[in-house]
Amino acid sequence: MRRPPVIRPATPDDAALLAELNRFVHDMHAEHRPDLYRKDPPAGELADGFRRQLGRDDVRILIAELPGGTAAGYAMATVHHRAANVLMAADSHITLEHLAVDPRAARQGVATALLEAVRAAGREAGCRRFVTDVWDFNTEALAFYRASGFTPMRRLLDQPL
Repeated sequence: MRRPPVIRPATPDDAALLAELNRFVHDMHAEHRPDLYRKDPPAGELADGFRRQLGRDDVRILIAELPGGTAAGYAMATVHHRAANVLMAADSHITLEHLAVDPRAARQGVATALLEAVRAAGREAGCRRFVTDVWDFNTEALAFYRASGFTPMRRLLDQPL
């Protein structure tokens, strides 16, 4: 039986690794939406961006490692707390911003382990919901999220001007 990936919090020393792991999902986004995503973003700038995110109290970045310590993916999530107002009830949720898995580690439980770790981080932060979004072109991710218990909440529509 295969051992599950080990999930650990990322540290600032992981910034370059996160930039490398990000490539697996970023390249797909850049291919499908070149109007929004830069092709081949500079690795140093991307690593600096991850370092900044790691310095935020509301951001959780987790790394999945396969047995032997090989990094196979990461998840980045943001905790949101909103007070009630005249229109909206109070809310607390964690939003999955990034989920990237090395294709060589596909179907080894990496994405599922990362989702479970983000769920746990959300519960620990007092969140009552787990939210994410996915591009319509990413049919594999859509199927994964639905199989993981996510249901559609709303539609974000886009139109060039």
